[in-house]
Amino acid sequence: MEAAPVPDGQHTAVVYGLIGGGRYAEAVSLLSRGLQKSSRSRGCLSLLGYCHYQLQEFAAAAECYEQLSALHPQLAPYRLCHAQALYKAGSFAEALRAVSPLLDVPAFQRRALRLQAAVHYAQGDLLAAQSLVEEELAATADGGPGTAEEPSERADAEVNLGCLLYRQGRHEEASGKFGSAMQVLGYCPELSYNMALCSYAAKQYPAALKYISDIIKRGIHQHPELSVGMTTEGIDVRSVGNTLLLHRTALVEAFNLKAAIEYQLRNLRAAQEALTDMPPRAEEELDPVTLHNQALMNMDSQPTEGFGKLQFLLLQNPCPPETFGNLLLLYCKHQYYDLAADVLAENTHLTYKLLTPYLYNFLDAVITCQTAPEEAFHKLDDLAGTMTEQMRKLTKQVQETRQNWNDEALKKAVNEYDETLDKYVPVLMAQAKIYWDMKNYTMVEKIFRKSVEFCKEHEVWKLNVAHVLFMQENKYKEAISFYEPIVKKHYDNILNVSAIVLANLCVSYILTSQNEDAEELMSRIEKAEEQLSYDDPDKNTYHLCIVNLVIGTLYCVKGNYDFGISRIIKSLEPYNKKLSTDTWYYAKRCFLSLLENMSKHMIMLRDSVIQECIQFLKQCELHGRNIPAVIEHPLEESRMHSGKNTVTYEARLLRALMYKITGWAE
Repeated sequence: MEAAPVPDGQHTAVVYGLIGGGRYAEAVSLLSRGLQKSSRSRGCLSLLGYCHYQLQEFAAAAECYEQLSALHPQLAPYRLCHAQALYKAGSFAEALRAVSPLLDVPAFQRRALRLQAAVHYAQGDLLAAQSLVEEELAATADGGPGTAEEPSERADAEVNLGCLLYRQGRHEEASGKFGSAMQVLGYCPELSYNMALCSYAAKQYPAALKYISDIIKRGIHQHPELSVGMTTEGIDVRSVGNTLLLHRTALVEAFNLKAAIEYQLRNLRAAQEALTDMPPRAEEELDPVTLHNQALMNMDSQPTEGFGKLQFLLLQNPCPPETFGNLLLLYCKHQYYDLAADVLAENTHLTYKLLTPYLYNFLDAVITCQTAPEEAFHKLDDLAGTMTEQMRKLTKQVQETRQNWNDEALKKAVNEYDETLDKYVPVLMAQAKIYWDMKNYTMVEKIFRKSVEFCKEHEVWKLNVAHVLFMQENKYKEAISFYEPIVKKHYDNILNVSAIVLANLCVSYILTSQNEDAEELMSRIEKAEEQLSYDDPDKNTYHLCIVNLVIGTLYCVKGNYDFGISRIIKSLEPYNKKLSTDTWYYAKRCFLSLLENMSKHMIMLRDSVIQECIQFLKQCELHGRNIPAVIEHPLEESRMHSGKNTVTYEARLLRALMYKITGWAE
């Protein structure tokens, strides 16, 4: 931001006025002009470094303090500021070199030790960090050089110890350290956030959300100028910037943690709202954690932007440690196996640092599936075998702790078992997918049967067992026994169930002559959609539409095109509400099958049905101008022509084929 011209003799007063008012960007502009006239000005460099630091432009601040340290080597505070700015900028090796001489300056020894500990902690060298923290605590206890008598100094050391305990997985002890420090220092948003983080790591989400709520309420009350929640409400507000004030409120950290908790609880919409609730900043001002979370939580709706953000973060130093693993997993999810293999090969230094052995072996096996499925299956089998053994040991441990009435040990063993099971299920599904892709559903069922000992209560396992039984076409009753509990669990909120699950259950009812059950389920869905339409008229729902589309498809597969096509046409009414990329996908497959059979003279349709088909395709042309016919892969290099990738274009093609095959003129 460009500062206004300053009258002669008022330069210093204006600069201090800008700093006092928190207008650091304008102060930087003014000081930079002053530095051009006097490049060695101590006052100018000092204030410029301070302003850059307040704006969290740490690399620029480090340059200013480096010049000051060179110009005034006898002034230790500049050396400390230089080292601290380097640490904040992520230049850890340079920060250690800059702070080392201060260890011999008694007045700065403890602060130097603390900064060295912070640098080693950031580098992941916990042993070195712990040694330095303990040295600082010992210096305090002994009343050694550089010891301050203020309780706040001791509290700071306790906070550092708490951070180390957190990294060691001792979350309850860490939270205790932060709590005792807060008793000394008074309420501090950063410490409250640390306690929330400990609760999150221990999976105590209600406790974590309580701390987060406190941070947000205080932030809104004390700093209304930070515009919390304005973006979610659709109000266009200017960026609040990356000020030190924002950092001290811990609002960004709190909203990110809230988003992570909601994401873990599978409340995706609430997670997205948490990210938009945080104080507004321009995209280039976003911190790495926020950028990472935005990518992850909007991946379904904005995959291209999500991949771009994660790829960008991977090139930054430092970046959130989860970025590497999440990018690889998302590449595999979207079937970009070559890209996943390239990223693994190009970042071998991160592989050992950021991926657990389990995650590396899992990704390696999934990537291998594409070229050597048998080898991949054996890799996954070895991984599954290891975890099966772990779960058996943990089951025995749970039984023993129950007999000994040891609640703490029981809780720990149950948590470990649940975590191991959550790792086992994706391995099992990856094994099953190998045979699913080969359409060897009998083998998929066999794989699932082998895992029943551990997975019989797991929702993902039950759902996939239901799917594989359904696909075998002679086990519809068995499929019903798995689908029904899933649906009945959400019977009061039936639209929370996946539409394809409802559709498969309806089809299974019909094919086992349980038509009344099918009608009751469809009636339930219809009432739920009507209620939702009344409560939220702008929201489109496709559950009943997809159920009817699947039933219509079933009749088409059985050769009853008259009834099947009529069902499909009716399912998409009204077109402005029901026509979408997904519903069009089901509809067009049936029309293509119909046209193929008509062209081979294998079926004949009544004129009234043909007329109904033509009218339907005309309606799809009318309402499908802005609906993509295909969702393109987010990283596809060659894009489809925008005019051809619409429902309108494909509906017109199908109508032309219909005229050609039937010999009708429009």
